Amino acid sequence: MADKTIKIAYLYEDLMNTYGDSGDVKIIQFWLKKQGYSSQVANISLGDPFNAFDYDFVFFGGGQDFEQTVVAKDLPRHKETLSAYIKAGRPMLGVCGGYQLVGTYYKTNSEVTIKGLDILPFHTVFKADKRMIGDTRYLSEWGEVTAFENHSGQTYFDDQDLLEPLGKMIAGYGNNPQDGVEGLRYRNFIGTYSHGPLLKNRNMATAISKMILSWHEERISTK
Repeated sequence: MADKTIKIAYLYEDLMNTYGDSGDVKIIQFWLKKQGYSSQVANISLGDPFNAFDYDFVFFGGGQDFEQTVVAKDLPRHKETLSAYIKAGRPMLGVCGGYQLVGTYYKTNSEVTIKGLDILPFHTVFKADKRMIGDTRYLSEWGEVTAFENHSGQTYFDDQDLLEPLGKMIAGYGNNPQDGVEGLRYRNFIGTYSHGPLLKNRNMATAISKMILSWHEERISTK
């Protein structure tokens, strides 16, 4: 009998869920159930062991500066497994803080530099004079996306040949006020500032579900 259970890792759910980003996990579970799959969610928090390749999907939500500082101290334990997982093209979604911490660093409003995992070449700087908040719309590979953003961190790509944006802005700010793009797409890693949650957009939920099921079939076939 085929393995019909999808394993989801939710990184730091107790600390990185400021804007109800757990809704993305609930929605993906709903879509998987419609396709005949059950799901198990493992909440990976401070001090917990973690091997990304044990899972079909990794989710990393957003948090405030203090929570990000706490998480950033624990997160380096997982750099090797997350780097290998992301670079192998396995599905992961990082929202806001969970997006920022995959990059090289995040400079806070108090000028403290939080080191990221340095898996992908981008960085984020807090700009107190420019809070980017409100409804947002952008055009992605999978069609138009509507969401909500609320952040003062401005994200910039350091290697635009390697990284591509998740979408081109129609309304709102996205990564920063200058570039006119939202989020990041690297293989099957998606980083975004889209709350609301993101996966209320059927096209995005469908795209990520396909990524998850493709990797699931490959993962269980190599057991």
